[in-house]
Amino acid sequence: MYNKYFPVKRYRETLAFVKEHISYGSSILDLGVENPFTAILKKQGYQVTNTVGEDLDIDTSEVKNNTADVTTALQILEHMVSPMQVLQDVPSKKLIASVPLRLWFSKAYRNKSDQRDQHFHEFEDWQFDWLLEKAGWKIKAKKKWTNPVKKIGFRPILRLFTPRYYIIYAERD
Repeated sequence: MYNKYFPVKRYRETLAFVKEHISYGSSILDLGVENPFTAILKKQGYQVTNTVGEDLDIDTSEVKNNTADVTTALQILEHMVSPMQVLQDVPSKKLIASVPLRLWFSKAYRNKSDQRDQHFHEFEDWQFDWLLEKAGWKIKAKKKWTNPVKKIGFRPILRLFTPRYYIIYAERD
């Protein structure tokens, strides 16, 4: 199941954070299509449904009509032009969201062959906090971690100690 492209550390850190803040067996709406992490959450006992690939910048009806206990937005908000609307439309009272942090020594990720697979945003932690607060969420916990790569060079050295990922747990009334 694991190969050299499987984000083992990111999945391990994300799963530990989810388990720390979300009760076993909770229903989860995961924004974005089903992915390898969906299977990991299901294997851990969570009841996960995903959105079906609609453009969440334009159509949030599936999100608004969902009754899940928790919504997760794991590595998806950076792909959206304006994540504010979907964050406001989430009906769940609990949210776990993760984003890549902006790295001063590297440009935002861009995939020229697939327009859906590129980053419109790479956040600084304070920007992401502000976005969530403006959308009505109260941040209860947060964590950052690095993403070292097995390469030689200046940037790989910086990746050893510069946080790349940021995850939050938030609630609202």
